Amino acid sequence: MDNVVAAAAYHKGLKVADIRPEDGKEWAARPEHFVWIGLHDPGSAELTCLQQQFNLHELAMEDAIAQHTRPKLETFGDALFMVLYSPTRESGRLEFVETQLFAGKGYVISARYGNSASYSIVRKRCEARPLLLEHGEDFVLYALLNFVTENYRPLMDSIHAELEDLEQTVLNRPLTQEDVERIHCLRRDLLRLRRNIAPMAEICQELQQLDFPFIDKHMRPYFRDIAIHVNRLLEDLTGLREMADHAIEIGLLLESSRQSLTQRKFAAWAAILAFPTAVAGIYGMNFQNMPELTWHYGYFGVLGIIGVGCVGLYGNFKRMGWL
Repeated sequence: MDNVVAAAAYHKGLKVADIRPEDGKEWAARPEHFVWIGLHDPGSAELTCLQQQFNLHELAMEDAIAQHTRPKLETFGDALFMVLYSPTRESGRLEFVETQLFAGKGYVISARYGNSASYSIVRKRCEARPLLLEHGEDFVLYALLNFVTENYRPLMDSIHAELEDLEQTVLNRPLTQEDVERIHCLRRDLLRLRRNIAPMAEICQELQQLDFPFIDKHMRPYFRDIAIHVNRLLEDLTGLREMADHAIEIGLLLESSRQSLTQRKFAAWAAILAFPTAVAGIYGMNFQNMPELTWHYGYFGVLGIIGVGCVGLYGNFKRMGWL
């Protein structure tokens, strides 16, 4: 199998041999042994080979070949099939890498599709903790599930930093089309994150209740711990969504305030200009009985009245904050 990343047999928490996937059934049948096979982008031929060895359920195989869009956990007799998604973000584009897990008495098979963080890190962590790895298949499931959950935290911290920058930008200048598009993309990413994180809480809840031969009751607190982390992620997602909404609301309020200030300035200047226009309109009516038109200083008097009126209006609008 060219798509095998690692395959090993373990006994009482210790790695006893690197094996070929074709020999997995033989090793899994030995007392107190289990095998852990890791695949990357396996094809139907590799999955079919493993199905024949470990008697994987045909419905699980159909789901594995078809791939999915949401995390889920399904049980088939004393075996389970799990689908998880790890987030990756490159050049601002959020993608999810699917991981499929088959687990039963004596075996754990992980199949990763795409370029997410390698599970070799998980294997090294488990092998460095033989007392916990002695639990067997259930501890490997916990370690893989916990690793996927951990992958969400750096991404959410990155989105949080972006939203804080956007909030500061909105306070300093009007929203641009680029800002609105950026906030919209972040809100869409948050919804996609929630869609892939929320089912993991249900998965952890089911793992705590499953009565499988390879799931020790002493491992249930570990699955509960992951459920706690998942719920915290969901709470943080809610907070991030509110931050994105607030950024838009603040931008709209500030823009409305700026427009209102501009409108008040226009109204103030219109009122100032309306005063001399009204005076000039009165004396432009050309009535014959307007005695002040014959005054020697009438022109200068009218100009003075216009000047005093305009200055008074300007001072009043200035005091009111309209100018």
